[in-house]
Amino acid sequence: MRDHCLCLHTQRAARAMSRRFDEAFRPLGLKSGQFSLLISLNRPEPPTIGSVATLLAMDRTTLTANLKPLEREGWLRVVTDEKDKRIRRLLLTEEGRALLARAAPIWTATHAAIETGLAEGRADRLREVLAALL
Repeated sequence: MRDHCLCLHTQRAARAMSRRFDEAFRPLGLKSGQFSLLISLNRPEPPTIGSVATLLAMDRTTLTANLKPLEREGWLRVVTDEKDKRIRRLLLTEEGRALLARAAPIWTATHAAIETGLAEGRADRLREVLAALL
């Protein structure tokens, strides 16, 4: 089973990828998961918690727990929707935007290095296979 388990192989690859980006983002005090969360907020309109949870394939409770440290750092704010007070939106702050501006070149370089390490066309194929799993 160990050698054929798709779940195990996917988890191992995800951990290796996360460690690589964590190391690259370390000078910014940022983790790869935090970067993914912040980049998901970089939209013209602040997204709802539910839409971000769906995008990141997380349950709302886990997302809320992951938002708290980012909110403490001042990178995002949770705000009430102006039209529907039951809805909470996630607003990327100026500090959060500045952090993403510093992180973007790091992400670009790290991502390019990973893709370069794969055979021609394998990165696109990997994205296709991962999308099919969703």
